[in-house]
Amino acid sequence: MVTHVPAEEYGDERGALLSFLAEQRGGIRRAVLGLTDEQASCRPSVSELSLAGLVKHVAEVEQGWVARAKGEAPAIERDESNWHECFVLVAGESVESQLAYWEKVAADTEAFIRSVPSLDDTFALPDQPWFPPGGRVSMRWLVLHLIRETARHAGHADVIRESLDGKTAFELVALAGM
Repeated sequence: MVTHVPAEEYGDERGALLSFLAEQRGGIRRAVLGLTDEQASCRPSVSELSLAGLVKHVAEVEQGWVARAKGEAPAIERDESNWHECFVLVAGESVESQLAYWEKVAADTEAFIRSVPSLDDTFALPDQPWFPPGGRVSMRWLVLHLIRETARHAGHADVIRESLDGKTAFELVALAGM
């Protein structure tokens, strides 16, 4: 798991963007290190967020955005009736299964971004009130958005993990053998 992205390893812009995304994914993955599903599903504050829910959410969000960029439907459709399920484990799900799913999503993201002819290629934004009508964004925007989304939740994960057992991000890096 990446904890630092050295400049000489970027290779190119795509490599740099994908490396920074991998770095942020690693922060969330490490946050669940050594926890049971029950511990990872705990909500140690008034927030509805749990570590298990964050893992599931970021995987679904990443898959959904990449699917949209490909012109496909997301693997899991969420609406007002089930949106909350992307933040909790449901029957048959575990942290391990969600991490495995996210690993496949991450590989698909990397393959897709490496295959697009140009990071300037665009796709339509969702038809939702928080996006401009008819808006389009580039593949570059997509990866930057995924970095932002994942980094935001990596910060949440740091606070949640420390609230659960006092382990900090630096301790988790050491435990992971980085």
